[in-house]
Amino acid sequence: MDGCLSTCSSDHSTNPMFARAQSVQPRFLPRAAAIAVLLAGAMLGSGALKAQPVDPGDIAAGMRIFQRTAGCQLCHGWAGDGRKMDNQMPDGADLRESTLDRQNMIMTIKCGRPGRSMPAFDKFAYSDGRCNGLKQADLKTRNLQLTDPPATLAPNEVELLADFLFAKIVGKGPMDHAKCIEYWGSEVEACSEFPR
Repeated sequence: MDGCLSTCSSDHSTNPMFARAQSVQPRFLPRAAAIAVLLAGAMLGSGALKAQPVDPGDIAAGMRIFQRTAGCQLCHGWAGDGRKMDNQMPDGADLRESTLDRQNMIMTIKCGRPGRSMPAFDKFAYSDGRCNGLKQADLKTRNLQLTDPPATLAPNEVELLADFLFAKIVGKGPMDHAKCIEYWGSEVEACSEFPR
């Protein structure tokens, strides 16, 4: 305690540790701030904060989810153009003309469209308010039905599905012969319906 009285006085100018900290602080803080600004600028300029290209394996995995696991093509069509593959299924939106951004597309996949035919693929959708702050009771109060999905998707599967949709379908315009070949990766029978 006696040692603190001699070095911890309220007059910090006599405290050697405080005096040293004061002498170092003004010299190094501006340099550290300048370095931080330069690093941030370099990251922005180099594209570190820009979207990274999607791995082709992730796109292929997303396509499998679209075609098989989630059965999206049954309502949206194999090309995502709303030309469903099963007449007993509801009409799906034309995803090729969709203007949804990635975040809203993911929310739509997870939460569906209550009152319409789009199912919620998140196992816990409307259980805890994660979907637009609504729960099952809110849907019932509003008389909104929610279609059951053929399967629920894990969060990483939703991301893979979004990777596929944005790489091959969303915003790509109407399907044609060249887009069909690019979509499938080669000439397939489905492409024959489109003029060359």
